[in-house]
Amino acid sequence: MTINYYQNHAQAFFADTIGVDMSSLYAPFIAHLAPGARVLDAGCGSGRDSRAFLEMGYQVEAFDASSEMVRMASQHSGLAVKQMTFSDVDATDRYDGIWCCASLLHVEAHALPQVMSTLAQALKPGGIWYVSFKYGEQEREKEGRHFSDLTESGLTALVSPLPDVQVVSMWTTQDKRPDRAETWLNALLRKD
Repeated sequence: MTINYYQNHAQAFFADTIGVDMSSLYAPFIAHLAPGARVLDAGCGSGRDSRAFLEMGYQVEAFDASSEMVRMASQHSGLAVKQMTFSDVDATDRYDGIWCCASLLHVEAHALPQVMSTLAQALKPGGIWYVSFKYGEQEREKEGRHFSDLTESGLTALVSPLPDVQVVSMWTTQDKRPDRAETWLNALLRKD
């Protein structure tokens, strides 16, 4: 369902998100990365963040589940963006940083623990991981997309079973798009 939404609305989504200034969210993430670190943009959407990290000098790999978003993200970022889902990630200790900006929120709640475990395995020890969810406690569908909303306690419960993964910080922000008034839960996680 969600993939179909992005297939059918890729151009509008790209136009809506590509120009959003994300620098205030990049800053706490990149503060934990060494120069030239390997970053995975997981569920990269438009490729906006992939391109930003590439321009900062990081080695970037990116994927998205929607073939249309993959096409646009590849064009925008200049990367060979892969078409795959979170469950297709099969790396172990590969990434210094994993960036999941407004992507994990589309995973159904029952599947989130396994997806988190898969991504945690892909993160190197000492690696940093950014996640964001719409703020709330419900699982819902809106305009053809699935959302799993989380609060601080929900995210803590999701992370706590992951061996060696700790929450570094959590904070809320308002949507950066001018026509939105939603609250987002942001978090940095570290693998010890």
